Amino acid sequence: MSKESGQNSPAASIPAYTRYVSYQDSLAAEQRIYENCIDVHGLPPIFHYWSNRHLLPKLQPFGFTSPNDMIAQGLQKIAHAASHSPRFVSLGAGNCDLEIDLARTLRSNGYDFILDCFDLNSSMLERGRLAAEHAGLSSHLNFIPADLNTWQADHEYDAVVASQSLHHVINLEGLFDQVQRSLRPGGTFLISDMIGRNGHQRWPEALSIVHEFWRKLPPSYRFNQLVGYYEELYQSWDCSVEGFEGVRSQDILPLLLERFHFHLFVSYGNVIDPFIDRAFGPHFDPASEWDRAFIDAVHARDERELASGNLTPTHMIAAVSNEPSAVPKPFHCVRSPDKVAPAPAPLPAYDWNSWPQDRQKELEIACRHLSETGHEIKQRTQWALGLAAQLEDRTHWALRLEKDQQSLTAHASQLQQEFEERTVWALALQAELEKQTVLALALQQRVAAVEQEMEQRTLWALRSQHELKEQTSRAERLDRELYQLLHNPWHLAKRLLGAIRNRVRFKT
Repeated sequence: MSKESGQNSPAASIPAYTRYVSYQDSLAAEQRIYENCIDVHGLPPIFHYWSNRHLLPKLQPFGFTSPNDMIAQGLQKIAHAASHSPRFVSLGAGNCDLEIDLARTLRSNGYDFILDCFDLNSSMLERGRLAAEHAGLSSHLNFIPADLNTWQADHEYDAVVASQSLHHVINLEGLFDQVQRSLRPGGTFLISDMIGRNGHQRWPEALSIVHEFWRKLPPSYRFNQLVGYYEELYQSWDCSVEGFEGVRSQDILPLLLERFHFHLFVSYGNVIDPFIDRAFGPHFDPASEWDRAFIDAVHARDERELASGNLTPTHMIAAVSNEPSAVPKPFHCVRSPDKVAPAPAPLPAYDWNSWPQDRQKELEIACRHLSETGHEIKQRTQWALGLAAQLEDRTHWALRLEKDQQSLTAHASQLQQEFEERTVWALALQAELEKQTVLALALQQRVAAVEQEMEQRTLWALRSQHELKEQTSRAERLDRELYQLLHNPWHLAKRLLGAIRNRVRFKT
């Protein structure tokens, strides 16, 4: 699945883990790897032979037949007991195949519910949305793009589902914190995942046993179909180099033990994994007696080593919660960091007598693989030559860019020098501007004083004008009276007589 991994520099929050590439590069690789991945769960026929013959009997005593069946029964139990319409969430839903099956089962049993589907890859969620629409389940499912490394729970959930997704998460601590916070009282965290060594590598004690069985494999079984590489001796590749595949697998169980109570725990598998996976499993034919016997022998050895404690499991099915439980915690399934595996005895790469068929036929198969590999090598050689030509072109282009860069650098230096000169000139202008500003402020004060004096003189002039106007009016009146006196003697005599009478009256 496009099982995610984390919005706030999740890798930086994990001091115990160091990435070899940047988080953003791994994020881009994870999206690219699963963008067009349609058959996420496709496994070779030999896997189904092994699971039906050996895994199924281990699961049946617990009441379920597969990891998906455990999850389905868990959700149905919660939905049946709930007094409300339950809300579930699936972390790392991918194409949502499991989620659509769960929704179909829940609805067929008459339950009303909501199932939120979170995944890093929008393309996968879109495939899930279309499938849900086709199945008539859209009203029960929400499809939400999210990086589980930075996921923040916006709801309370009656159950959280993580099916083969936790081993794609870097920030497990942050994710488990959110799960704890979002679970309703009595809610359950249902998990099916891989808990072996980071990057799905083998620990030394397991790798030694894988190599024992590898010697018994004919050459035709040793061709890695995923990478197109013949492995004379099984290589324990680190799958987390690109993307987030198995990035912190070995930390999943220890962190769960720290934070949750276990209500169910089933573990299985280790040495068997390389022989039934997508890389080498397709070489095995369940119809072949030798192939079945080989897988049975590997499984039997796996069981003995797990029971003795020499190996720890690489797979688990679990139901955990915040509520205490009587089920003991499986501390014994965590590999001790102090464990030191003994150095394996040197053995030849081939056990010729264990092959299932005559050497001639085996040689024909091996030659066919070599021919196919040779053809692929030719194609890759041509591709490499094309890359070499591109590299040469890009080298010339880079040289031209370097020359242009040198020219630009010289131009930039010239601009820098000119900039510095203009800066000096600008500073001088600024100083002159400040000086002129001081002068302007002084002039402004003088102008204000002159304006005030002019305003006072204007008021004085207006008063003087008013007084002049009154004096002029009085003079005109006196002038008229004098004119009348000079030209009218009777009027003058009358005025004089009146004045005499007033004086006489005043004296008496």
